[in-house]
Amino acid sequence: MAIAAKQRKDFKHFHAITTRWMDNDAYGHVNNVVYYSWFDTVVNQFLIINGVLDIENSPVIGLVIETQCNYLASVAFPDVIEAGVSVSKLGNSSVRYEVGIFKNGEDKAAAQGHFVHVYVDRENRRPTAIPVPMRQLLQTIEV
Repeated sequence: MAIAAKQRKDFKHFHAITTRWMDNDAYGHVNNVVYYSWFDTVVNQFLIINGVLDIENSPVIGLVIETQCNYLASVAFPDVIEAGVSVSKLGNSSVRYEVGIFKNGEDKAAAQGHFVHVYVDRENRRPTAIPVPMRQLLQTIEV
């Protein structure tokens, strides 16, 4: 079953990431685990640069409960990629991000998937409502 590649227009925020020599595996392409790191990077970069997440002090933090990735085209060092992110589902305490990996300025995703955060109280790790400023920010990239 072929999966259609998403396009840049399907995403609302982008973050450039440079591949590293160590990202390549023995087969000469970026290893699958690196893509999940890129997913985590684009989501948290968006939250941090917009001032709604302080990784050391925020009373509410997002824990990853689910990720998924489809690999559509090979990426290898020294490719430059951009990770695109949008929100497809915004619940009371959870959010599902859609993520696309685009290489060397291409319009079609080389990889795509999703990343789900459940927001919890930092101290007791129990689910809690997404804070209003964060919710408002997430709504700006909702599709």
